[in-house]
Amino acid sequence: MIKGYAGRVLEVDLSAGHFAFQPLDEEIARLYIGGKGYGTRLLYDSTEPGIDPLGPANPLIFATGPLNGSVAPQSNRFAVVCKSPLTGGIGNATCGGSFALGLKKAGIDILVVKGRAQRPTRLEIDGDAGEVQFLDAGELWGMGTYETQERLGKQGREHAVIGPAGENQVLYAGIVSNERIAGRTGVGAVMGSKLLKAVSVKGSRKLDMEDPEKFKEYTKQVRGMFKEHPVLGGSLKRFGTGGILNTTNARNILPTRNFQRGHFDDAMNISGEYMEDHGLVGVKSSCIHCPVTCGRDVELPGRGRVKGPEYETLALLGSNLEIGDLERVNEWNYLADDFGMDTISLGASLSFAMELQERGLFRAGLSFGDPDGVSEMIRDIAHRHGTGNELADGTRRMSEKYGGREFAMHVKGLELSAYDPRGSFAQGVEYATTNRGGCHVQGASMYMESVGPLTINPQSLRLKADIPVVQQNLACAINSMVLCIFTTYGIMPKLVHDMDPNSLRYRALATAFEHSGPLFRTVMGLKSKPMFWFEKWLSFITGTNFSGGHLQETGARIFNLERMYNLREGLSGESDTLPPRMLNEPIFDHMDSGHPLGELLPRYYRIRGWDAEGVPLPATLEKLRVRV
Repeated sequence: MIKGYAGRVLEVDLSAGHFAFQPLDEEIARLYIGGKGYGTRLLYDSTEPGIDPLGPANPLIFATGPLNGSVAPQSNRFAVVCKSPLTGGIGNATCGGSFALGLKKAGIDILVVKGRAQRPTRLEIDGDAGEVQFLDAGELWGMGTYETQERLGKQGREHAVIGPAGENQVLYAGIVSNERIAGRTGVGAVMGSKLLKAVSVKGSRKLDMEDPEKFKEYTKQVRGMFKEHPVLGGSLKRFGTGGILNTTNARNILPTRNFQRGHFDDAMNISGEYMEDHGLVGVKSSCIHCPVTCGRDVELPGRGRVKGPEYETLALLGSNLEIGDLERVNEWNYLADDFGMDTISLGASLSFAMELQERGLFRAGLSFGDPDGVSEMIRDIAHRHGTGNELADGTRRMSEKYGGREFAMHVKGLELSAYDPRGSFAQGVEYATTNRGGCHVQGASMYMESVGPLTINPQSLRLKADIPVVQQNLACAINSMVLCIFTTYGIMPKLVHDMDPNSLRYRALATAFEHSGPLFRTVMGLKSKPMFWFEKWLSFITGTNFSGGHLQETGARIFNLERMYNLREGLSGESDTLPPRMLNEPIFDHMDSGHPLGELLPRYYRIRGWDAEGVPLPATLEKLRVRV
């Protein structure tokens, strides 16, 4: 067995009350690494086209990677893969917390949950004994994620649980480990549809590495680099992800009033800087073995110390609702985490309902700028009570029922995250083409063009089809190791961060990058020696040489397999689009319309090796060894 892997896949059939350990497929591991990649391969191979996402035939796949279980910073995350009930296409999400570590200690690389239980059930997995218990979860059903985990206790076990949103199959429900959530695409609704409340794992196995001494020594160096890095050891550590908010606001790409604008006058009052001075309590939190500590702890009246909101939550539940009250956003973030649902889709659904009401198309009892009724609506969504039952299905289904498709802010059914693509063209291409829908962490193109240390002209057409391809490939590989996407933020060296943006040297570097085109893709695709820490970690652990080029190839393989899955499920190239508001309504004075997707998409398809309809060419699939 390749080093870094436990070598076991655990298959659990809830319908039959049966389980079996199977050997990990080494060929799949070599081609797809693990995590999202391995999970996608299993989903494609083990399901028939057209299955009901909320039916027993949809497997729920928990997947780790070869870095999980190590002390590498940002490495203890797990991926969840299934058919998405929100989009009808590929569904996946990743999560921090401790569950990934628990799986690897239990000697399990992949956990596949099939079927549907007859009553609320929880699983107790003892990896050392090779046993799985199917236990009644009736007394836990209805509990929030925090109380559920408290009731389950530790005792050497790590948990993944759902809250009422998952139980009631809210289409953007997530799965929670500790205070972290695998939030996107409705993976929690799939878990709820199986009547599976919680999975608990324990074991005592240790990760087997090819070169543990080199790994240990190099990891010390990386921790030192992280400490000195302007983002990983600086702004992200000090302000959390909320430190991005003032940047996006200044660049007119902060979602405001259901993406009607890109600037919010009260942005400072919900920013990471404001949080640092108002309400931040205790130490900042992190995932296991991560020195970045991007998590925030805040004081919530009546609740005490709770996890604070991330950037996406501050934007989607703050500026996008025109709410500049940090305490209210803290409250809504806590409710969403406890009920177990994605704050991005939640915030977008609330803002869409507000605009529907404003236009007289739907009565939600909610208004922009008014926090009254929002907390109650979040509870109603989680429990599918009253009007909340409508919002629980997301913006696409609401727009199909009540109108407003032109301002329903989703791609493929997944609500947009908090970067307005009209001021970040590469990010817009990424939104339109990403297989799971309108998400930023499947590439984070905006960091390479508009919010990172080397800002190029975000509204030029140059490089705007190249960046998403490279970034999506890299993200697929990162999500298959399984690593935090923030590890890629360290790629830009301190030297670039320290440059004066007004200096000739900075402008020359930005101009050269903007005009690099094919050279950029070529350099990122070079198969040489490992350069970055995640490449070296993977090489030290597995004993196989991984470079940027290897990761680009692996990422492209995963991305194309996801694409083929979506095509199989009926999502054609026509779904590679942006909301009409993004295409038609300008938010900058110099613009006559919105995002120029029509000019960039054909170029993106050509770079990908796809035909004019967005279908991967046979030669592309053969080159990447994608079996369909």
